[in-house]
Amino acid sequence: MHEPADGYPLPPTLEVDLERLRTYWDALKRGGNAIPFWDDVRLSALADAGAGALLIDAFENPPRLRFNTVGARVIARYGQAVGGRFFDEVEPHSPFELLTAQCSATVARRAPTYYRHPGDQPYGRLLLPLWGNGHIGMLLGGIAP
Repeated sequence: MHEPADGYPLPPTLEVDLERLRTYWDALKRGGNAIPFWDDVRLSALADAGAGALLIDAFENPPRLRFNTVGARVIARYGQAVGGRFFDEVEPHSPFELLTAQCSATVARRAPTYYRHPGDQPYGRLLLPLWGNGHIGMLLGGIAP
């Protein structure tokens, strides 16, 4: 997971569901912590926005990424369930283009990142870091048309 730390900046405004996700992530922060803990995340708290959400496990040694939980709208867009699978076991087509690079940037920056995919079926993707066991070990994400 090596990517320039300045890639994937947040735009001035986010899609409605992605803004809800970011607001939820901000509300999870404890005390003066800049990053919420992964064990505080409850996708059920996102209501309809949870259908476009995903949780990604980020491993350090060796660096690998795995789909933990994937919302119903994301599964429908991709065309099959990917929960529990490592990224290198999944074909990187819509809505997972450049996902590995964006995850790497999110972990390196320890801050939210955003990717906008243009084309016939454009979408925005937001990734938010989550802390646990002394490192960024999970990412909360959302995909919205």
